Amino acid sequence: MIKQTLISGLRNGLGAIIVGIDKLTRPTPMERSPEQQTEVEKQLQNMSIYQFTGCPFCVKTRRAMHRLNLPVEYRNARQSPWREELEQGGGKIQVPCLRIDDGSETRWMYESGDIIRYMQERFGKG
Repeated sequence: MIKQTLISGLRNGLGAIIVGIDKLTRPTPMERSPEQQTEVEKQLQNMSIYQFTGCPFCVKTRRAMHRLNLPVEYRNARQSPWREELEQGGGKIQVPCLRIDDGSETRWMYESGDIIRYMQERFGKG
């Protein structure tokens, strides 16, 4: 019990430090014309990212979304109903996870590198 509390405290403390450093060193967002940004935001309405605030891989993903100027919806997978939705829809509680609703199907993309690559290819064109 004490060991678990110690590990949890350490994880939360490190997470807070990582989030703080991220806020201080956040990259400059890419610029688009107002029309292009409106179109991007329209496409993002069908996407959401399940994440934990202090997770280093989630921070990496959020930084990339900020750099790409993608105001995607973030869902805290530590809380209900997002945790249950992630587990039932995606099959596991692993973050970050990008949920893509294409109308006919919902895709669940895990792994920060895959998410960043997908978003870069789809929205990163200047």
